[in-house]
Amino acid sequence: MLPRAPARFNAADDHWIDIRRGTTYRQVGLRELFLHAHTIDDLAIPIAPSASGLLRIAAAIAARITCLDDPALSADQWNARRRDLLSSPHGFDPAAVNAYFDNKAHCFEVFHPLRPWLQDPLLATQCKAPSGINKLVFGRPAGNNLAWMSPHHDLDPVPVPTAQALQHLLIHHYYGASGGGTPRTVGRRAPRHLGGRSGLLRSTVSFHPLGRTLHETLLAQIPKLTGEQTDPDVCPWENPAPQDPDAPPAPMTWPGRILTGRSQHALLLVPGSDGSQVSDVYLTWATQHPPLPATDPYLVIHTKGDTKPERRRCPRRADADKAWWRELDALLLAPDEHRAFRRPQIFDTLNDLPTHTRSSLRVRVHGFDQDSKVNNRRWYTAITPPILAWAQEHDPERAERIAECVAAAEHHARRLTYLADQAWKETTQGPGRRPTQSPAGKPAKQPASPWPAPARAAYWPLAEHAFWRLLDQPDLSARHAFATAAEQALRAATADDAARLRHAARAIAAAVAELHRPPRTRPDEDRH
Repeated sequence: MLPRAPARFNAADDHWIDIRRGTTYRQVGLRELFLHAHTIDDLAIPIAPSASGLLRIAAAIAARITCLDDPALSADQWNARRRDLLSSPHGFDPAAVNAYFDNKAHCFEVFHPLRPWLQDPLLATQCKAPSGINKLVFGRPAGNNLAWMSPHHDLDPVPVPTAQALQHLLIHHYYGASGGGTPRTVGRRAPRHLGGRSGLLRSTVSFHPLGRTLHETLLAQIPKLTGEQTDPDVCPWENPAPQDPDAPPAPMTWPGRILTGRSQHALLLVPGSDGSQVSDVYLTWATQHPPLPATDPYLVIHTKGDTKPERRRCPRRADADKAWWRELDALLLAPDEHRAFRRPQIFDTLNDLPTHTRSSLRVRVHGFDQDSKVNNRRWYTAITPPILAWAQEHDPERAERIAECVAAAEHHARRLTYLADQAWKETTQGPGRRPTQSPAGKPAKQPASPWPAPARAAYWPLAEHAFWRLLDQPDLSARHAFATAAEQALRAATADDAARLRHAARAIAAAVAELHRPPRTRPDEDRH
């Protein structure tokens, strides 16, 4: 019998990235992605966190190919070079693209025995057993989790096409869970979990500039160097050897390490017979050292002045129930030390784009609604219309009006939640009555109020309609418009109970009156 050929799959040349040209969809590799970026409309990866990770990888490669990763370039030189690149109708230089992917120092082989792409080959010897293919694929139950809504289980693992496996590999690197991995023995230590750290983008929402072609998108994605840099910058596939899990983390250099070299997870894919499928995976921790501080350029950063310094800056959390227009204040307002949030750093570079590019630039939103540990709720994506003309640098009055309206909409959502809950308590307990006591003398646990959730669900479509009307009519009162939307939502959510329950009508009328009064901040209200 002839020996079996080794499994092969090359992330640069084999097809695994979904793209769109007009109404045509197909898959390409990284090389073709860059060679034909000027003819590709957009990525079409169906999994939002995979697309978010790939955009960061592609931005780092685009910086390499265009020499926009040169720290010696001044800000004016960097902007001028990017403007020249954007004016080219032929996209990226094919010679530069091929030179990068043909460089023997760069390894894009997914199943390479020594340098598998974005993986650690040491796991085959440092882990006693693989983790199971279901551990790799998001949405599949794994381990002892019950398979209520899925045909997959660990007793009959189903291999995954390598193209799909790579997309899930990216999710683990950027959004992976903490704990629950395969034990890894390094030296004499064998920790049983992932070092207690989750992916550094876990539970966040990213904002990515979106051009008319993928060529424009990738050039707009490249962050500009701020400050000075003397340490060499490398991406994982440019490293001559895999990262030593005992070594301290390398300095957070721009753009490669910041965008591609911060993973807290180590993975190793186990191929099927020919490399077209992945049959198993090793999944464990990558390092026991805490990550070095770095700012991802696509995240909104909030500053909390009343907490510990190491926790003072945190990214905005993803919320699958939150419409994109509610993020506009964080995208359009220029950095200001007095604000509690800062727009993504990538937006600081967009004002230097050519006018024809900037005027058509949209924003793609990629969010993964998760808790901070292991539970995943839902990923989502959205595309805004061209909004940079509303940025504070170009239209300060409109930007401030947008910020005012978003803040008013959020404030009335909190008031609606609080007052709907209070109205329910007044209805069920009666006005002026104290909560019932348990036998131990403590207040008995009250059933959850059924009114706030449907009231919020009814409020946000009404609030969005009011928001766009307020932008067209700047003389209208934002407070009155959103209070009216909240009133309509509360009445719609409580209509049946108002006719059925004795004290409901009075409690609802009191809540409506409170909605229209000038805001009086209450600590318990703000918690909602």
